[in-house]
Amino acid sequence: MTRTALVATARTLFLDDGYGATSLDRVALEAGFSKGAVYSNFKSKEELGLAVLDEIHREMVAEVVEAVGVATTYDDAINGLEGWLKVRLGQPRWTALEVEFAAVVRTSPFVATELAARHVQIREAIAALLLEIGRRTGMRLVLPADQVALALLSLGIGMGAQRSLDPTIDVHAFTATIRSLLLPPEAG
Repeated sequence: MTRTALVATARTLFLDDGYGATSLDRVALEAGFSKGAVYSNFKSKEELGLAVLDEIHREMVAEVVEAVGVATTYDDAINGLEGWLKVRLGQPRWTALEVEFAAVVRTSPFVATELAARHVQIREAIAALLLEIGRRTGMRLVLPADQVALALLSLGIGMGAQRSLDPTIDVHAFTATIRSLLLPPEAG
C-alpha cells in the first residue's frame, strides 16, 4: 500500500512539476510518509521514476490494446489506432516526463539499462499485438513483426515529442506510415 501511494504521489508531482524539480522529501511529505518509507520501497529517485514510467507505459499499452484489440477488420484496426493516437499521442505532461527522465540516462548507466529493457518489453508487446491483429484480420506486415514494432515505437516517440510542443500536428503522417507497414489482406 505504501509503495502504491508513493508511486501515485510521485506520478502526480513528476507530471505537474517535472522529475528534476521533485525531491524524494516532497514525495514522502505529499504521500503522508517519512523519507525512510520512500527508501524502504525504492533504492533511489531513479528507481521511483522507473516505477512511475512503468505505470504510464502499462496504461498506454492497455489503451492501445483496447483501441485495436477487438478489431476484426483491417480498417477497424487502423481506425482504432488512429483514434487513440489523436487523443493520447504527445500529451505534454507524460511526454515531457519521458524526455526529461530519458536525459537521466546520460549520467546513470542503471537508468540506461532499465529504460532499454523496458523499451524491449514495449516492442515485444507491440509485435505480439500486430501478429494477433494479423491473425484476426488478415493484415500483412511488410517487415518482421519486431522490426515493425521498433519502427512504430520510434515513430511514436518522435511524433509524441513533436505533438507535445505543437498539439495541432495531425497524426495522419503516423497513420499513413502504419498503412505502409501494415498492409490489408490480399484480395482473393
